[in-house]
Amino acid sequence: MNNILARSVALLLFAAAATLATTAWAAKISFIRDAEIETTIRNYATPLFTAAGLDAEAVRVHLVNDRALNAFVAGGMNLFINTGLLMRVESPSQLIGVIAHETGHIAGGHLARTEEALRGASAATILSYVLGAAAAVAGSGDAAIAIIVGGQSIGRQSFLQYSRTQERSADQFAVTTLDRTGQSSRGLLEFLEILGDQDVLPTSQQVQYARSHPLAQDRVSFLRNHVAGSRFSDVEDTPENVIAFHRMQAKLRGFLDPTGRVLKRFPKTDTSVEARYARSVAYYRRVDIPNALAEVDSLIAEDPADPYFHELKGQILFENGRILEAAVSYRAAVDRLPGSPLLRVGLARALIEAGDPAMLGAARDHLEAAVSLNRDNATAWRLLSIVYGRSDDLGRSALASAEHALLTGRFKDALRFADRADNFLPFGSPSQLRVEDIRFTAENALKKKKR
Repeated sequence: MNNILARSVALLLFAAAATLATTAWAAKISFIRDAEIETTIRNYATPLFTAAGLDAEAVRVHLVNDRALNAFVAGGMNLFINTGLLMRVESPSQLIGVIAHETGHIAGGHLARTEEALRGASAATILSYVLGAAAAVAGSGDAAIAIIVGGQSIGRQSFLQYSRTQERSADQFAVTTLDRTGQSSRGLLEFLEILGDQDVLPTSQQVQYARSHPLAQDRVSFLRNHVAGSRFSDVEDTPENVIAFHRMQAKLRGFLDPTGRVLKRFPKTDTSVEARYARSVAYYRRVDIPNALAEVDSLIAEDPADPYFHELKGQILFENGRILEAAVSYRAAVDRLPGSPLLRVGLARALIEAGDPAMLGAARDHLEAAVSLNRDNATAWRLLSIVYGRSDDLGRSALASAEHALLTGRFKDALRFADRADNFLPFGSPSQLRVEDIRFTAENALKKKKR
């Protein structure tokens, strides 16, 4: 897993975090980046996005490190899914049903009044508005004011709360899309039944999903009627989807649950892939490296072609100072899945930390490949700035720092690095033209903040 655990709490994540306010309950946002989990969700979502007439590549999926049960869309085509929801759903079809429903909100243009205000914003900025809106919905007006900073176009409105009409529309879209892709709508029905009768509870006691997605009984009745009549209702999850689902949940539990709970849930008598996966992570977090490596080595021996087992071994070795061994494992992961930018970033990080100048060229190549596949990877740009700097390529080092600053919402720093890059890059070159794009974007963002 790509650094899904943050150091301060033994959870080192490839995360993007934004400090929002000094309120006790909303100091930090983190986004999990994990190649395997992102691939699993993409595999579930892409048929739905395509059937909805959306450009699947244009829909950005963000994994939010939050125990609250929630998923939502915001800021154009951005889908946010909390880890709390990923660990609470009980089957792939339930998660797919939720994604189908959220796809309905995207395709239906719901919350259109806020789309322009948030379009182009970073995920952390969007999520800061989401938390502010959640506070407003829950009745905490002061918290909402504190968290919704800038507020230019949105103010205190609870902009994430859909109307019942929009919810019914998204449900209708979801079941139609699921039928079109030959999948059952039973999972979406089961998910709403998991939530229970949230409408009768005070807003402050409702789960986040219920706050933003009104759970009127007519929605449940509609889904029950559709399930009763659809010829796809008895279609089961594919074996591939089930395997990926159990691995995803085991991995998340391994990294996010208390280690004692993980080892109790997945005892040594359980030799399934997901149990060994979770135990390897739990042992790693306990700094029981021999047992962690024994578990992951057993998985590799059983399936040496799996890139994510090699990635986990690379992470365990890297975080315990065995850098060169880690690079070998990360290289094995990349060899098996070269199209994954996150795996390439993991390998490049190990190559940089090895401290051997001869390895910088390979690190640069992997990072350049990573950003060509996904320009929004802030970690890749930060590492590229280091590699270019150590190679005395000062123009591209400053440009990479500007890209990193832009992605992390530090617009003044982005302008400062852009000006520095301009001093080194040939006028009219692609890199210099990119400097102009960064400058334009950062200046506009700063102007919006002043409104």
